[in-house]
Amino acid sequence: MKLISIGFGSYVSPERIIAAVDPESNPIKRIVSQGKENGRLVDATYGRKTKTVLIMDSGHVILCPLAPETVAQRIAGTAGGNEHDREE
Repeated sequence: MKLISIGFGSYVSPERIIAAVDPESNPIKRIVSQGKENGRLVDATYGRKTKTVLIMDSGHVILCPLAPETVAQRIAGTAGGNEHDREE
């Protein structure tokens, strides 16, 4: 199973990601709120600003401190995904 780093020692399976979206739109804010209410919200920001919301095929919503472009590059395998990330 391949895993990609989403920052600060957190990893996800890229095969399970449905979408990596910007957190600023009202529909995404509603999805985050619903995830929190349903117990399916995972905050992987470690207190940093949320730059990406990952929507998983399991219904989980993951808050990520990396930019959506960075996550997309890691999914595509064009950027390193180790725990010593410099953009964090």
